Amino acid sequence: MKTFNVPTRNEVSPANQAIFDNLTNKLGKVPNSYSFMASSENGLATYLALSNAKSSLNIKEKEVINLIVSGINGCHYCTSAHTAISKLNGITDEQVLEIRRGNISFDAKLDALAQFTKDVANNKGSVSPEALDNFFAAGYTNESLVDTLLIVAERTFSNYLNAIVNVPIDFPVAPQI
Repeated sequence: MKTFNVPTRNEVSPANQAIFDNLTNKLGKVPNSYSFMASSENGLATYLALSNAKSSLNIKEKEVINLIVSGINGCHYCTSAHTAISKLNGITDEQVLEIRRGNISFDAKLDALAQFTKDVANNKGSVSPEALDNFFAAGYTNESLVDTLLIVAERTFSNYLNAIVNVPIDFPVAPQI
């Protein structure tokens, strides 16, 4: 199997070096997944533009999607990263585990989002009428639908890239469930 190296700042383009500097200032480091994306002249900037795009969904809703999709795709890197991010945004350890299991008892609206996201990720975009009806009944809109799918696409890309290149996890490793 091919081994991939995670590029350092000195091994990426000047444009990506500037992004590395910004990430280091904001996060204290450049996550390994982002570092590998910088193997492409435009990949990291394009990914970050999508990741940081405005959304109708709040941070907890985004993290539900991130954790569900990463779990379904088996990406332990993203599961670990988004477990840490979720905790920084007020989601407890117990709630993270519920989200990762895909059945949320602490918030009915988030549970409707989780069920919808599970259908999308498991069925490559096909969703059951029940999951779709529950999504809208919970208060989500057509805008929410589009924004949810954008996050699913973003997370799927990252999950697939990490599966192929197997970057080392540089976040606290999330427990297996």
